[in-house]
Amino acid sequence: MDGRSRASHALQGTGPAALSGLGVKDLKPWEAARLSNDRLRRSGKLVVRRAEAAGGTTGTGGSGGASGTGGASARQAVVPTTPQSAIVQQSPTTPLTATAPQSATAPTTAVPAVAPATASVQGPTVVRPAAAAGTSALVLYDTTGPYGYLGELYAMAAANLAGHFGTVTAKPVSAYTAGMVNQYTATVYMGSTYYGGTVPDAVPAAFYQDALATTRPVTWVGDNIWGMANAVGVDAFKQHYGWDPTNSFYESGGTVGNITQVTYKGQQLTRKIPAGYDGGVLHPALLTGPGYPQVTQLAQATDTNSGDTSPWAIRSGNLTYVGEIPFTYVSESDRVIVFEDLLFDGLAPATAERHRAFVRLEDISPKSDPNELRQAADYLYGQKIPYGINVIPVYTDPKGVYNGGKAETVTLAQSPQVVSALKYMLSHGAVLMDHGYTHQYSNVNNPYSGVTGDDFEFFRAHVDASDNVVYDGPPAEDSTLWAQTRVTSALAGFAAAGLPKPTLWTTPHYAASATDYRVLGQNFSARLERTLYFAGTLPGTTVNAGRYIGQFFPYAVKDVYGTTVLPENLGNYEPQPYNNHPARLPADLVASAKANLAVRDGVASFFYHPYYGTAPLQQTVDGIRALGYTFVGPTDLNQ
Repeated sequence: MDGRSRASHALQGTGPAALSGLGVKDLKPWEAARLSNDRLRRSGKLVVRRAEAAGGTTGTGGSGGASGTGGASARQAVVPTTPQSAIVQQSPTTPLTATAPQSATAPTTAVPAVAPATASVQGPTVVRPAAAAGTSALVLYDTTGPYGYLGELYAMAAANLAGHFGTVTAKPVSAYTAGMVNQYTATVYMGSTYYGGTVPDAVPAAFYQDALATTRPVTWVGDNIWGMANAVGVDAFKQHYGWDPTNSFYESGGTVGNITQVTYKGQQLTRKIPAGYDGGVLHPALLTGPGYPQVTQLAQATDTNSGDTSPWAIRSGNLTYVGEIPFTYVSESDRVIVFEDLLFDGLAPATAERHRAFVRLEDISPKSDPNELRQAADYLYGQKIPYGINVIPVYTDPKGVYNGGKAETVTLAQSPQVVSALKYMLSHGAVLMDHGYTHQYSNVNNPYSGVTGDDFEFFRAHVDASDNVVYDGPPAEDSTLWAQTRVTSALAGFAAAGLPKPTLWTTPHYAASATDYRVLGQNFSARLERTLYFAGTLPGTTVNAGRYIGQFFPYAVKDVYGTTVLPENLGNYEPQPYNNHPARLPADLVASAKANLAVRDGVASFFYHPYYGTAPLQQTVDGIRALGYTFVGPTDLNQ
C-alpha cells in the first residue's frame, strides 16, 4: 500500500480541543458562567460566600472584604468537602528551599486603570543542569460547581508536567491544610471554578494566607486570585506583589477580544480558540509608583483585532500568575509552551539550556516494503541520527479491503524480508518499539477500514457526518486481562521472528483506557506518545471513560498513571488533510520545533512514515538541526 491509502495519524489524541466530546460540550457554558461572574465582580455585585464548614478547620486566616470591588464575602474557616489527596508519587522528606519573596512597604495609592504592558518580555536565566534530588510539587485544584470535574482534568495536565522534575502530590484545594506549601519545593493552583453566586468559595483561608507568607514558589493559574487578595487584604497584596487582582478582569472594553498570539522568550506562540469557547486572558492591573515591587512580565498576549498587548504571565516575589488555563485548544506551537517552561523556574531553576530532537519511523508492519525501510535506515545512519522504529507484529485485513475482498493476516515470522530489514535497521542506529499488536480492532471499521495501521486498537471511534473522528470510549471487553493478552501476543510475535523484546511502547492512534495504560506501564519501561487522562484518576474513584483530557509533552514525564511518557510534540509529516486536520509539511514541523525552543530543556519529537520516501524526512531533519537541535535516541529522552 502506498501512503495515500493510509489514514491520517497527525494530531491524534482528541485533537486541538484536548477534551472528550462531553468536555468540549461543557466548555461553552463553563466559559459563559465564568465571564458572567467576572462581569458581576466588576460591577460589585458578585456575592461570594465561604463553603460550609462540616466540623473542624483547615487552618485560619485573616478576614477579607468584599469580592472584587463590592459584594458580600463571609470569611470562615472551612474543612475539606471533597476527596482527600491523590498521591501521584511518594513525596520526599526534604524539599528544597526556594528564594524568598520581595517585600514592599509602600503606601497604598489609587489603582490605575489597566493598560497594555510596556515592560519588555523577560526570559529566565539558566546556568547549569539540575533538577535536584528531592524536588517535589503540590498541585491543587477545584472540584466544585457544575463543571467541577474539569478541575481534575486540568490538574492532571499540570501534575504530569510537574512529573518531569520529581515527585508530585495532587489534591483538591478544599483539602489544603495550614503550612502545606512549605512541605514542597513549589505549589501550583489550577483555578478552574470561578467562585461566586451559587458556588461558595472552597479555597481554605489557610491557603490564601500561606500563598502570601511562604518563601516557596507558588504558581496561580486562572481564577480566584482576587479571592486571595481579598483574604489577605487588598492593600497588603498590592504592596507585596505590585498589582491588584480585584481590579483585573478577563474582558476589556466589554469583550475578551481576539487574543491569537502569546510572545515568550522571543517565540511567537499561537492561541487558536473558537468563538464562544474563549473565556479570555486576565488583564492584570499593574501598579506603578514608589514602593511597589517590580512585576516581571514573563509572556505577552496580543489581540489580533486591536493590536493591544497585555501580560499573559507575570511574576513578583514568590508568586507567578498565569492568566488562563492553557490546556484546551492546543497545538504543537501553542501558548501552553510557556507554562511548560515556567515550571522550571519553581522546580529546577538551575537547568541548563539544551535542545534535543527525536524521530521515529512509524507504522512498520509485516506488509511494509523492505526497500523503503532500508532507504530510511541508510539516510538516518548516514546522518548519524539514532531513531526509533515503531513496529506492529501482526498485519491483518479481516475484510480484505486492500486484498480484493479476501481476508489476509500476516505475521512478522511470515515476512522474512521485512524481518531482515528490521535487523538491518537495528544494526544501523534504530531502537525497536512496540506499536500495538494489530493496530486495529476486530473486523469492523474503527473508524476507517478495520485494517492494521489504519484503525484504533484499544479505543472505539467513528467518523461523523462532519468528517470528524469521534472517540466512543474503550471497547466493551476492555479489561486488565484483555489488554495484557494483546501485549503478550505482540511480544510473542517479536520473539517468533527472532527480534529482541521491545522495552518501549506507542499506543495505536494514541488512545487507550486508564486500565490499558496501567497494563502498559507494567510491561514497558516507557511509552512514547500522547496520552488520554480520565476523570476519577486523582481521587482514586471510578474512572469516567467519557471525561478525559489529551496531552502531549515537550520532555519526559512521570505521569499520573505512574508511568514514564517520552515526548512526541511535533506530530508527523502528512501531505494531505484528513478529518478536518490540516496537512503537516516539513515547514510546519520545523516551525513547531522553533516554537518549542522556548522550553529551556525541551525535545522536538516527531514521527515519519517510511512509505513517503526520504526527501520530506531530510527536509524536516535539516530544518530542525538548523535551529540548533541535536538528535538523540529514544532511550536518551528520559535523561
